[in-house]
Amino acid sequence: MTQYLRPQTLPEALAALQANPDLTIVAGGTDIYPSLAEDVQHANLLDITGLSALRDITRPQGGLRIGALATWSDLQAADLGPAFLALQEAGREVGSPQIQNAATVVGNLCNASPAADGTVALMALGAEVEIAGPEGPRRLPLEAFVTGVRRVDLNKGEIVTALHLPALSGRSAFVKLGARKYLVISIAMVAAHVQLDASSRIARAAIAVGSCAPVAQRLRALEAALIGARAKDLTSVVRPELIEGLTPITDVRGEAAYREAVVPVLVRRALARCMDP
Repeated sequence: MTQYLRPQTLPEALAALQANPDLTIVAGGTDIYPSLAEDVQHANLLDITGLSALRDITRPQGGLRIGALATWSDLQAADLGPAFLALQEAGREVGSPQIQNAATVVGNLCNASPAADGTVALMALGAEVEIAGPEGPRRLPLEAFVTGVRRVDLNKGEIVTALHLPALSGRSAFVKLGARKYLVISIAMVAAHVQLDASSRIARAAIAVGSCAPVAQRLRALEAALIGARAKDLTSVVRPELIEGLTPITDVRGEAAYREAVVPVLVRRALARCMDP
């Protein structure tokens, strides 16, 4: 290995990145280390697992702040309530329990895979990304952060320090379709968040779809059409023509036409779970 650094504070980590911007940031390592198997001797790694302050999960003003080192197991053990349930459900789909014990929520996002389970749930819940760098801290919406396959809006010398989710009421859900029940990469997946009014009609809806485009997509036209709908209306309201922006591909997991056909089904299932009394 060419260079391996393990700073103990965020300023140390930022200084190391400023000195060597080509360092690869490692947290859980469940994606990075397998990719280095054939060329580990040329790796330049910045291991941030020593930054213990980044592991906190807190509830500021009813929202949710997830530190960059919080694992999926940490998240599942937290008392988050029904509004954030989609994120915990997505976490249970991230590999095996052994992977969930090591893999971080932020790392899953930064890996920027089109099939990242966590990204879809975070998008439906309105997540923002907190970033530290030589020019100071900044925050941006998750939808602006993930820019393509394995690409994120992270400048040289910057580190993602946390995720912020707004205070939400209502309920959320995550639904995944794979070739088998466990330990599988998604063919398609949907996360939804719904708030109901006093008459059990939808007052607000957010829906995100993954594995059907280079980047997870919000279904904003469908979200708008759902306002005022009841659970019994889902079949008629969730129509293919309202599901825009998807560009599914054919790969070893499924054909593009199949992905396109199953998305409305998954959306209805996710919404029905959100509206289940």
